[in-house]
Amino acid sequence: SSSRDEALRDKRAKMLARGLPKQRPIEGVKQVVVLASGKGGVGKSTTAVNIALALAANDSTKEVGLLDADIYGPSIPKMMNLKGNPELTPKNLMRPLKNYGIACMSMGFLIEETAPVVWRGLMVMSAVEKLLRQVDWGQLDYLVIDMPPGTGDVQLSVSQNIPIAGMSCDLSTPQDVALLDARKGAEMFRKVHVPVLGLVQNMSVFQCPKCKHETHIFGADGVRDLAKTLGLDILGDIPLHVNIRETCDSGQPVVVSQPQSDA
Repeated sequence: SSSRDEALRDKRAKMLARGLPKQRPIEGVKQVVVLASGKGGVGKSTTAVNIALALAANDSTKEVGLLDADIYGPSIPKMMNLKGNPELTPKNLMRPLKNYGIACMSMGFLIEETAPVVWRGLMVMSAVEKLLRQVDWGQLDYLVIDMPPGTGDVQLSVSQNIPIAGMSCDLSTPQDVALLDARKGAEMFRKVHVPVLGLVQNMSVFQCPKCKHETHIFGADGVRDLAKTLGLDILGDIPLHVNIRETCDSGQPVVVSQPQSDA
């Protein structure tokens, strides 16, 4: 019967809940914004950097932080033009490095720039916990977390250990292969009870700088179709533009270096 099935589901949920870690807020942080994608190479870090800078630009009274949760491939230091090791507070907490008014923390500050991180899962989880809990973030209105690709240990650890106040967004290009993984990412957040704020469609169209002809290199409106299927909003539609790539590569993201540009 339906009542027996419902009782069984409740029992399973309670058993699973016993094994989950208790969520604890990050000290000093009001809201956590997670930017994730099931697939790599779709522009997560570039978008996370520009979202953090846009949040700060839209309201100068807000304090914004940026956490690079990609342990194997940290790119926030280069994009935010930051180098060096974090200082320690008297309480032995790491002080984030700061540029453009954004407090940043990344594994890239703790290792040599060219050094690979050759770690197993448990070491990665320990590193993520340290980046979350052993950092003196001060008082932040928003902490933007740039997730690694996939739906594995790091994503589960972040979503199960800290309260994400319904502020998670999933990034993808319109390409079919990327959309398959983006859907898995959105479903993963739902399974761990993190409401997905919406989808961001990146590299949606390329406009020739000479003739202005537009080409949908990765397909058109794939993310919009996926958003309809999942009942989610489209939060942004970002073109494939050389300025977005060049400015991040040079450590001068487009939101701060070219705030009036179309990109």
